[in-house]
Amino acid sequence: MYQFLSPVTTAEALEFLKERKNLRILAGGTDLIIALKDGTAVCDHLMDIKKIPALKKMEQTRDGLEIGAAVTLGEMLASGILQEGYRAIGQSAASVANSLLRNRATLAGNICNASPGGDMLPACLVADAYVQTIAPAGGRSIPLRDFFVGVKKHVLQADELVVKVVIPKANGVSAFRKKKRIRGHDLAQVSVAVSYSATGVLRMAFGAAAPTPLLIELGAYQPEVLREKRNEIVDGAVEHASPIDDTRSSKAYRTAMLRHLAHEAINEILEEAEDTHL
Repeated sequence: MYQFLSPVTTAEALEFLKERKNLRILAGGTDLIIALKDGTAVCDHLMDIKKIPALKKMEQTRDGLEIGAAVTLGEMLASGILQEGYRAIGQSAASVANSLLRNRATLAGNICNASPGGDMLPACLVADAYVQTIAPAGGRSIPLRDFFVGVKKHVLQADELVVKVVIPKANGVSAFRKKKRIRGHDLAQVSVAVSYSATGVLRMAFGAAAPTPLLIELGAYQPEVLREKRNEIVDGAVEHASPIDDTRSSKAYRTAMLRHLAHEAINEILEEAEDTHL
């Protein structure tokens, strides 16, 4: 059985991180609590960070949109901020399960769970998001492109705590698509996020298509060239994927849906780019 810890400041959290071994961090807990109950995760100490005011903040700064580690997806959506330059982030948050889970789940938790099919991860990758951490030896900023190293594996140290996720302000458009088996809280069979900057730089990211969430840099295209070459571009992106057969889907179906969803997302960003005169 674990000891429950509930710090109210980041300083207190740092003390726990320094002094307690085999500690797990609880933000939303939508994945961790289940894992603790079924025994797939074990710990001696469980540290709940929801009572730390600094981690409940969400604000626009010169660095972009800063989202505290204890901010829920429901709070993100209710704020209205995601409608102003963070469309793919908002679309992916809205796709997560149902309102009950969105009112518990956090963006930081979804990132730290490091699932290849994490709903929020493709949109964060194409947005060039990064996390900021604290630790007894000092904190750091970690780009998400460098964060994931395997199935549910990341680069965080055992005594390191993500305190916020930073999403740079997008000078462009983005879109997100997800395929799941049923309505409600089923996980993604595959997901696709696309971003298109004002200078024509195209990025695409896939979920549930490789051992980690997959980011593909596709180069720069004028809108008319992107429209003309979209088949070639999508086919080239899908070649980077390595989906598997599992209980949720076959490899062949995942591959076909990646291609279909990528086309849908590109169509959306092209329409929005025309409307905003990118």
